[in-house]
Amino acid sequence: MTRDRERDVATASQAVVDGATVDTATGRLAESDISSQRVHSIFSRIAGRYDLFNQLSSMGIYRLWLKRVVRIAAARPNDRMLDLAAGTGDVSFAIASQSATPPASIRVTDFCQEMLDVAQQRYEAGAAGGVPCSFQVVDAQDIPFEDGSADLITCAYGVRNFPDRHKALEEAFRVLAPGGRYVILEFSTPPFAPWRVLYHAYLRVMIPLIGGILTGDRSGFVYLNDSIRAFPDQRTLARALESVGFTQVTWKNCSGGIAAIHSAVKPQ
Repeated sequence: MTRDRERDVATASQAVVDGATVDTATGRLAESDISSQRVHSIFSRIAGRYDLFNQLSSMGIYRLWLKRVVRIAAARPNDRMLDLAAGTGDVSFAIASQSATPPASIRVTDFCQEMLDVAQQRYEAGAAGGVPCSFQVVDAQDIPFEDGSADLITCAYGVRNFPDRHKALEEAFRVLAPGGRYVILEFSTPPFAPWRVLYHAYLRVMIPLIGGILTGDRSGFVYLNDSIRAFPDQRTLARALESVGFTQVTWKNCSGGIAAIHSAVKPQ
């Protein structure tokens, strides 16, 4: 990692705790609109091919991560679930269809209407296994729901794209009921240096290549590489969750730390 990259990651790590806004592609301090507009533009363009990209780029491994999310979320029959940055609904539908006791309802939300359109098509095809779902465009940094209105909140691959990550964590804390759980699946930092080097090489070369072939939009996947490499590591995200009031904060690495699943509880 270059000195500039190390400095940017350090800045992003401090910002997620302090509440500063960053350019999600670099980790440098920046106005939030820069990242918000970029993220909306990218994901609205690639929504129709996003699921296929996930399947090919991860060689199907992401499905194992989803199964771990289902286990860690441990949905309960009366849970009111909120899925933030839900994209095409992978986490929502996995928890709805694979949980031993599915939640009572799921609010499927995303910043991008085009992603939600795909999620709603999947829902209408039966992906939720009978669990009632609603769909709404929501900025996770400004959630339009009442305090304590969710018992389980999930967010997959979303925190990395929030320019004001501290505010997004505060909002999740506010909306959770006491005793509620927050589960985050996010790309992270492999702790084993040789594996980290190989992973970053794959991100730099293969992710834009695969994404460009599938969608014709290579630039969006260059951003994906940049945003992953600029995102703080597992311990920093855990510290940020604690800084807004969460307790029982833990994480589990997936595939050697390529991704991590953080879980946290809002105290009673």
